[in-house]
Amino acid sequence: MESQDAKFGFTQFAETWNGRLAMLGFVIGLGTELLTGQGILSQIGLM
Repeated sequence: MESQDAKFGFTQFAETWNGRLAMLGFVIGLGTELLTGQGILSQIGLM
């Protein structure tokens, strides 16, 4: 049984925030790529 107070592990709360932060990271990465004209790998020196 899953407790509603759990904040760690595979809970609805954790998965919701994981999705939100993933979307935020994607938008920031895309915006940075559009502003600089370089891909994320070249920005961090891997290409």
